[in-house]
Amino acid sequence: MLGDMTTQPRPCSVARTLEVVGAKWTLLAVREMLLGKHRFDEIVRHTGAPRDILTTRLRSLEAEGLVTRVQYEERPPRFEYHLTDLGLSLGPIVATMREFGDRHLAGESGPPMRFEHTCGEEYHAVVACKACGQVVGRGEITRIDPVTTRVDIVLRRS
Repeated sequence: MLGDMTTQPRPCSVARTLEVVGAKWTLLAVREMLLGKHRFDEIVRHTGAPRDILTTRLRSLEAEGLVTRVQYEERPPRFEYHLTDLGLSLGPIVATMREFGDRHLAGESGPPMRFEHTCGEEYHAVVACKACGQVVGRGEITRIDPVTTRVDIVLRRS
């Protein structure tokens, strides 16, 4: 026998985050709110999400504290959806995903959107160390296991 083959999922913040925002329409709705689209019809138009699925995703985001609904019309009742501070903290994740898509999936026509930083240069998302500000490259991050104090290199050089 090859040993115990039962699965033991690793406790993981990535998995926990995906439980909340891992569905395609959820992240696309967050993208639209980050881009300033707050009304349901705007979000539907720019994501292509089916209305019933988007309704479910927005309710889930609201229940998780990532989105707040703000009524802008009484008859009929209509709402805008705004990211809370918690929801806004997804901005770097969306920016990093966009950077990946722009770099690896955009094709010959190039990225569909471009962004400019306040410094006047084109904005590209990078991962940097919060302590020193240095951009992180392959082989520069290690995982420290708090139980065994074993250290594994997380990003390996190719």
